[in-house]
Amino acid sequence: MVSLERPIKFEDVDAANIVFFARFLNYAHEAMERFFAPLEGGYAGLILERRIGLPAVRVEADYAAPVRYGQALRIETSVVHIGRRSATLRYRMHRAHDGVLSAELRHTAVTTDLVQLVSVPMPEDVRALLSAHLELDQAPSSAGRRA
Repeated sequence: MVSLERPIKFEDVDAANIVFFARFLNYAHEAMERFFAPLEGGYAGLILERRIGLPAVRVEADYAAPVRYGQALRIETSVVHIGRRSATLRYRMHRAHDGVLSAELRHTAVTTDLVQLVSVPMPEDVRALLSAHLELDQAPSSAGRRA
């Protein structure tokens, strides 16, 4: 699991002073960039230099508790599935001040050649990083899957 703490900014909230639901997708992307930071060149190197992208093909979100301006979220990123060309990340977003789960997102991304815009087999370093954060209770059920 990779953790990121992110403050809630004024631009993130709606008229009710709670985070607008769509902003959680931005937070997930920030957490994904942090997740891939250990790769050579980080996430930017993967995209800009190696021209390998991870576009979303499915996103699911469950919202449990509001977060307000001035608070912070602790985002825990883990992996629940690894296929040949895809992976599913799970983002658990907890309010930092009390640990309450605010939202949980699941995001399936496909490794893609950004020049030809076609899916490609997952690079070994990407697979190794994902495997290092595979949720243990998910490992047996995802081992035989292919995507």
